Amino acid sequence: MSVVQLVLPDFLLIAMGWLLFHKLKFSASFFQGTEKLVYFILFPALLFHSITQTPLTLSSTYQVFVAVAALMGFGVAASWLAVPVIRPNSLDHASVAQCGYRFNTYIGLSLAAGLAGASGQTAMAVIVGFAVPISNIAAVHGLARQQQGVRILPELVKNPFIIATLLALACNLLRIPVPSVIDVTLGRLGACAIALGLMCVGATLSLRGGRGSGALMGWIVAVRLLVMPAAALFIGWALDLQLAERQALLLFGALPASSAAYVLAARMGGNGPLVAVTMSLTTLFSIMTIPLWLTIAPLT
Repeated sequence: MSVVQLVLPDFLLIAMGWLLFHKLKFSASFFQGTEKLVYFILFPALLFHSITQTPLTLSSTYQVFVAVAALMGFGVAASWLAVPVIRPNSLDHASVAQCGYRFNTYIGLSLAAGLAGASGQTAMAVIVGFAVPISNIAAVHGLARQQQGVRILPELVKNPFIIATLLALACNLLRIPVPSVIDVTLGRLGACAIALGLMCVGATLSLRGGRGSGALMGWIVAVRLLVMPAAALFIGWALDLQLAERQALLLFGALPASSAAYVLAARMGGNGPLVAVTMSLTTLFSIMTIPLWLTIAPLT
């Protein structure tokens, strides 16, 4: 029951976003502007602030990087294993495969803070920072194989999550002090990020556009919500991570797909509606699967 109470507020915010857009008729431009604010300003501020709150060491950070790289690699491989097994349409698969390993950072950082406080949020922020470039490279590469003239490097260099993470890790590991005024400002910006981000997730939920792709969607949803967290459990145990890091890695593995997957697919000529449905299904089913996995976390 305590785990359900931990998860429920975030999903109520997602539901609020859905109601605002679908029932109270808030405009699409309102949510598009809000999502840009969260993506470029508020969430990078939250990442930077979270990573700089708890002192890190190079050895522990390297261990987390190895764990994240292993987990993301496993997720990418499991998502692409659908090709020889169920033989889906190539463009549909390239579009939706990213939902098997991309992750909703808003839910992750919010739940990590509730689960383990500042140390849990720092661990999740470091995990997210390492996973963002890996997920972007895999997703852009998969779709670029279906397109011409798409370059991966510019996508990474301009990513505000990567920039914020690298700056924060440099400040933390090199013990560069962050002035109090800047730290407080970033903290207040970050406090706005999660609620607004979760409501934007709710506004993007859609169950239209997946007709004829049930097997592919089922495969990707299973990878995202069942296979990835199970792999996270094993990797955390195999690398003998600290308890807080293992819990954060498990939570990260159990997160639903990010709405950024839909944005990328639509921008690169993929099957955007199919991605929207798959992302929505992972979000809806994660209401049940995240509490299930979080009850396992204290035993790992």
